[in-house]
Amino acid sequence: MPELLRFLASRGCHGALILGTTGEGPSFSPAEREALWRSALPIREEFPRFRLLAGTGTPSLSETVDLTQLAFRLGFDGVVTVPPYYYRNASAEGLFEWFRRLIEQAVPEEGTLLGYHFPRVAGIGFSLDLLEQLMDAFPRRFAGIKDSSHDEDFALDLGRRFGADLAVFNGTDSMFSLALQNHAAGCITAAANVISPLLRQVYDLANQGQDPSVPQASVTRYRRALEEYPPFPAGVKALLHRLHDFPRWPLRPPLLALSQQQEEGLVSAFGA
Repeated sequence: MPELLRFLASRGCHGALILGTTGEGPSFSPAEREALWRSALPIREEFPRFRLLAGTGTPSLSETVDLTQLAFRLGFDGVVTVPPYYYRNASAEGLFEWFRRLIEQAVPEEGTLLGYHFPRVAGIGFSLDLLEQLMDAFPRRFAGIKDSSHDEDFALDLGRRFGADLAVFNGTDSMFSLALQNHAAGCITAAANVISPLLRQVYDLANQGQDPSVPQASVTRYRRALEEYPPFPAGVKALLHRLHDFPRWPLRPPLLALSQQQEEGLVSAFGA
């Protein structure tokens, strides 16, 4: 873990989300999550400003509270929490109550929680009204969302409704410059593990008022290559091994490694 985080920090990443979707967070027990989170802490010795976020969402409110409390006790800068997937028919009132209890019980006054909006996978997400309700109730602690909806209209709606008041971290690399044009704060993406220098170029150019279209075109091309060889955890781990000499890390069932043919196709697309 420290080697991977050092690699990311040296390639322009401001921080990392530990045990999100690409990190296969739902496949790890609470004890395993704690061990992995603790293993990330040494990055602060070399990069003291490197931000650490923990993926803490589960369908269980009590388990999510425990994991969130643990992340802040360990000194993480914030948590990224998916709504209680499985309960796909939960009402807006029910989701607000779930997050209200979570924040009141587990997020300290100086802490930060980001909602994880990934309805295509989680089956449930955040409406604009729910986001506004949470912002009004917890203006400091509910800071924003990771938007992995892959929905351009939603990205535009977020910008129109909240401006820069809601910290939006784009999760769809091909939409990164669009999200930045609509007040997004940055990105948290699977592809950042392997193309962070390009993503940083898009970020820096956009924040300097310059045209990020050239690096964005490359980002989009690599993102689409990853999409051709799902699942993302398998593709990212194969690329880190083949292109950057990291160990060939395994996946946990039900996810499976890419076939040799798929891996060669992906590596070829990135090697180009």
